[in-house]
Amino acid sequence: MFHPRRTLKALLIPLTAGLALTALPAPTASAADTLTNGGFESDGAGAATPAGWSEYGSTAASFSESGGRSGSYRLSHWASSAYKVETYQYLSGLTNGNHKLTAWVRSGGGQNSAYIALKNCGGAEQRTDIPVSASGWIRIVVPVNVTNNQCTISINSDANAGNWINVDDLTFASGTSGTSIHGADISSLAKSEAKGGVYKTASGSNGDAVTILKNAGMNYARLKVWVNPADGYNNKTRVLAMAKRVKAAGMKLLVDFHYSDTWADPGAQAKPAAWSGHSYSQLKTDVYNHTYDVLNALKAQGTTADMVQVGNEINGGMLWNEGSTSNWSQLAGLLNSGYDAVKAVNSATTVALHLAKGGDLSGTRWWFDSAVAHGVRFDAIGLSYYGYWHGSLHDFQTTLDDAAARYGKPVFVAETAYPFRLDSDDSHEEIINTTGELVAGYPANTAGQRRWMNDVTSIVEAVPNGRGLGVFYWEATWTAVTGNGWDPTDASSGNGWENQALFGYDDKALSSMAWFSHR
Repeated sequence: MFHPRRTLKALLIPLTAGLALTALPAPTASAADTLTNGGFESDGAGAATPAGWSEYGSTAASFSESGGRSGSYRLSHWASSAYKVETYQYLSGLTNGNHKLTAWVRSGGGQNSAYIALKNCGGAEQRTDIPVSASGWIRIVVPVNVTNNQCTISINSDANAGNWINVDDLTFASGTSGTSIHGADISSLAKSEAKGGVYKTASGSNGDAVTILKNAGMNYARLKVWVNPADGYNNKTRVLAMAKRVKAAGMKLLVDFHYSDTWADPGAQAKPAAWSGHSYSQLKTDVYNHTYDVLNALKAQGTTADMVQVGNEINGGMLWNEGSTSNWSQLAGLLNSGYDAVKAVNSATTVALHLAKGGDLSGTRWWFDSAVAHGVRFDAIGLSYYGYWHGSLHDFQTTLDDAAARYGKPVFVAETAYPFRLDSDDSHEEIINTTGELVAGYPANTAGQRRWMNDVTSIVEAVPNGRGLGVFYWEATWTAVTGNGWDPTDASSGNGWENQALFGYDDKALSSMAWFSHR
C-alpha cells in the first residue's frame, strides 16, 4: 500500500482515555437462565428501567426510546451533563461452558469509556468497547467461559455531557469468539535498521523491533516481496533473512507478492522490468517460477510461509495490461498459476487474495463474483481497510460479513493503520496530517490509535461462523529514518507514515501496541 495524499472531511470528536468500573448491586430476585427483553421491546419508549434490566449510577441517563435496529425500540444512554451509568441483567442457572453475547450498537463517541461486559461469570471479566458509529449499527460480540452457573450482562457508559450510545437486539447463547491473527506488516524494518533506525521498549531500552512487537502480543508478520527493486530491499534475499527473525520469535509468516519491482496497489500494477515484453503465456510461467522460488527457499531454510498473498490490492488486476480485470480469463490464469506454485511448495499454506477498499460492498462482490466465475482458486480473503479512505466502520462490517458468507471463506484485514499524531518527524509531509482527515471519534493520539485497532479487530471477531481471522497493522516499524523513504529509486524520498507507526518519534514502543492482546 502506498497512497498519494487524499483529503476526506470528517468531524473529530474528542475522546479521552479511561475506563470506569461501577460497583454492582446485589442480584435481583427475578434472575433467569435466559436473557430477558434483549430487544428492549417490552415497554415501548420512555421506560426508565426496561423490563428485565436493572440500573446503577446515573439511572436517568439509561432509558428505552424509539428507533430500534430491528424492532421499534432500543436502549439508549444519554444525558445533558456528565454521567456514569450501568444497565445490567443477572442470569443464573446457566449451564457452565462457553457462552457468547451478541449486541448491535451505535455511538456518537466522546465517552471516557463505553462498553459491554460479561462479568461475575466465574472467571475474568470480558469486555468489548462500543465502536464509534453515529449512523450505521455495528454488531459486536463478547465471549465468556461460565464456570459458576451465572453471569451478569453489563452495558456501561462513563460519559461526558451529550455523549450517547444505542444498544439493541442482544442475544446470549452457547458459543465463543476470538481472532487468531494479531499481526503487522514490517516490510520496512530491514532497510530502517540498515540506515540507522533504532527501536526501544516503552521504558526506553534499546531493543530488537521484532522482539518488542512479539512481547506486546504480535503473532504474525507480513512481508512484501518485490522482484528486483532498485534499492535491493524487499527482494527474495532480504525476505529470507527477515523470515528467520520472524520465525525465531515464534511468529507466523505471511508473504505478500506484489509481482512488481515497486508498489502494487489499485492504481499501479507494473510488471517487473525482467518480465516486460513477455507474452501472457510466459507471464503465467513467470508468476509460477517467482512464487515457487521464493517460497521454496523459505521452506528450505525452515521458515515455511503460513499464508501467501497472490498479488497486492489487486482490485484492477495485476501485471498490467495482460492481467487487468478487463481480461478476467487471463487474470484468472495468472492468479491460479500463483496458487499452484504456493501449493506445490506446501499444500498447507493458506492462499489469500487481497483487495483494497474494505468498505466497498459492491466492488468487492463484483471482483470476487468474477473470480469465482472464472475458476480462481483461493483459501481466504484479505481486505485493506483504512477508515479515512475506505468508508465507515458500518460499511466495513457489511462488506467483511458479506464476503465471508457469500464465498464461504475466512476473512481478515490485510492492512489498516491509524495516526497517533499529525505532525511530521522529518521534512516530509505525512499522508494523514489534518484533523479533517481523521475518522470521527478517533483522535490522533495513542489512545485513538489503540481504540481504532481494537474496534476494527472487534468487528473482525464478530464475523459470523468464526470466519474472522484477525488483523494486520500496516508498517508498524516505518519510522522516519533518512534514506528509508517510500520510493526505492529515490533515496531522498520520505515515507509520510511515521505518524502511523507503532513506535513514537522518540523511537519508544507506543502504548497502542496493547491492541495486539485483543481476544
